[in-house]
Amino acid sequence: MPTAPFGMSLLHHASHWTARYARAHISLSSVSLVGGFAFDAVTLKRIDMFWENLWVVVHLLVVAFCIFWVTREANFRPEREGRAAKLDRWLIHLLQFFFGGLLSTFMVFYFRSGTFWVSWPFYLLLTAAFVANEKFKSQYARLEFQLSIFFLSLFCFMIFILPVVLHAMGRLVFLLSGALSVALGWLFVRLLRERAKESLSHQAGTVVAPSAAIFILINVLYFMNVIPPLPLSLQDASVHHSIMRMENGTYLVQSEKQGWLGFFRLVPRFHSAPGEPIYFYSAVFSPTSLNTEIIHEWQTYDNRRGWITADRIPLPVRGGRDGGYRTYSVKSGLKRGAWRVNVETPAGAILGRFRFNVLSQSGAPAPLKTELKD
Repeated sequence: MPTAPFGMSLLHHASHWTARYARAHISLSSVSLVGGFAFDAVTLKRIDMFWENLWVVVHLLVVAFCIFWVTREANFRPEREGRAAKLDRWLIHLLQFFFGGLLSTFMVFYFRSGTFWVSWPFYLLLTAAFVANEKFKSQYARLEFQLSIFFLSLFCFMIFILPVVLHAMGRLVFLLSGALSVALGWLFVRLLRERAKESLSHQAGTVVAPSAAIFILINVLYFMNVIPPLPLSLQDASVHHSIMRMENGTYLVQSEKQGWLGFFRLVPRFHSAPGEPIYFYSAVFSPTSLNTEIIHEWQTYDNRRGWITADRIPLPVRGGRDGGYRTYSVKSGLKRGAWRVNVETPAGAILGRFRFNVLSQSGAPAPLKTELKD
């Protein structure tokens, strides 16, 4: 009997090892899921760096190759067996692994750019795809499932890479990212149809429909200002009694000491004398050469009407600084009660939100601490 080639023997042992541990009570993939997300959170730095984006592009190319390879006319027949079938199963495992890397990267980047209480529907979409990639292993034999996760990954990538490349952002750039995602997705499906011949033509509508639904959903979420406004991200936000810009470019700030009880308060206190100005500081990261504008939206809470906007202050942002472009706005005569400042784009997408309670100052002034913000 002829001996199997070394490559196929290695593939057989690898498939056996994978099947053995897939049945284990403690899932190694679940451990790697958490570990991979933590690794990405630490290692992924700037969204405009070459290596970070090359990482995403390589993952997209690998999953495209895997889908292309396992999608052929013979693959639609249930009697398909033998070495080629084992190779297909191995590529599906590889496909799942690289999809996990993509979704983990997107979750890290988008979490950095938005606030959970506003962007939770979009985070839910990414989390659902993340969980599906981990749990629904059997679905990877279905082409519509593969294409759905692939198109979601492609669209999420285009949303932030086009502003980085074009040095501009806004609704027109978003629409362009959607159009480019659809064009690349359509081209890929055309290549798959050539690969699978008539087998794919008979179920073209079923294959494309989930991706079309994802496209519509992401557009709805974007125009509802739910999707975090990548590639911008809020690096720092705080409220102060005074801010002074020094000659060396650092900011000297004075803020109220919260005491040991401040550790347990969800919302910091700000004691203010009548007419005293209150300063809100923010540092917003923007990619190199992407100069844009942000809004500091000052809001106060009314028991009957909810949050009421007191002022919207536009501020410039210059791209390229690792710690974010630093700027601040000032308001005077704030009444007692709950306040918050939304840091958002001119279109209304929220980068972050800072809450604080304004209290009347009685007796001696509140103790202050002085620090430098580099």
